[in-house]
Amino acid sequence: MNAKIIAAIVVTALTLPVAAHAQGTVRGAEEGAREGSRAGGPIGEVLGGAVGAVTGTIGGILGVEERPRFHEYVVRERRPSYAYRGEFRVGTVLPDENISYYDVPPEYRAPGYRYTILNGHTVLIDPRTRRVVEILD
Repeated sequence: MNAKIIAAIVVTALTLPVAAHAQGTVRGAEEGAREGSRAGGPIGEVLGGAVGAVTGTIGGILGVEERPRFHEYVVRERRPSYAYRGEFRVGTVLPDENISYYDVPPEYRAPGYRYTILNGHTVLIDPRTRRVVEILD
C-alpha cells in the first residue's frame, strides 16, 4: 500500500477529534465506517468513517432543516421537563427510571431514536443505550 495514502488516512483520523464536540460526529463516523467497510474493506472503513464524521457534524441527526419543525412538534406535545442533576452532554447515559422517553415521529427522519426533555432542553436518545446523541436546543 502506498505510504502517502496511509499517511493521509492517519492525518485525517487524527484531525477528527477537533470536530468531535459537534453533535452527529460519532454517529456519522460509525455509519460511514460500516458503509466504507462493506464497499472497500479496511481502507474503505477508515475513509468512510472520516467522511461520515464530517457529514454527521454538519447536519446532526435531525439535520438543520428539520430542527425548527421538530422543536415546534415538541412544544405542541407539551411533554414534561425532567430535572437532571449534574451536567448532561452528548455521550451521557441517562437513567432507565424516572424519565420518560418518546418516539421521534417518522416524518423527522430519525428512525429508531427517542427524545426527552431535560432541564428544558430537548434531547435525542439512542434507546438501546439511553445515551444522549444530540441536544437540540
